[in-house]
Amino acid sequence: MKYSEEISNKLNELLVKNYDAEKGYLKAIDNVNGDRLKMFFKRRSSERSEFAKELRTEILQYGQIPEESGSFKGVMHRNWMSLKSTFSSDNEESIIEEAIRGEKASLKEYNELIAEPNLPPTIDALLLKHRDLIQSAINTEKVQEELIS
Repeated sequence: MKYSEEISNKLNELLVKNYDAEKGYLKAIDNVNGDRLKMFFKRRSSERSEFAKELRTEILQYGQIPEESGSFKGVMHRNWMSLKSTFSSDNEESIIEEAIRGEKASLKEYNELIAEPNLPPTIDALLLKHRDLIQSAINTEKVQEELIS
């Protein structure tokens, strides 16, 4: 496998996870009542949409084909969030907990890719920017969780 192909495959994996996160946040909007929480999830969804656009651009620069949609695992996670919110009396808190769990998984995957040796500087900078924004979102979600509990 060529180096550029290997990089684009890993970027494609992150791309799919960002599609999943974007859709998950949109689903979360439908399952919460508070306007502040809805706006928070809308911002997270928009942020993940922007991450996906940036990753698509990098993948195309390597002459590879970007993935077009999310994963089966992402669909299952969104369905779990819906089911959990349906049967949970602490609906919003459960949704935030799931969002934090998903963001921590994203953070781990970004950190693993950042640790790869010899990443091109543009990709390294992009991944670091995304990772830092994800960490910031985790911190904000934890604050949101404290506010509603």
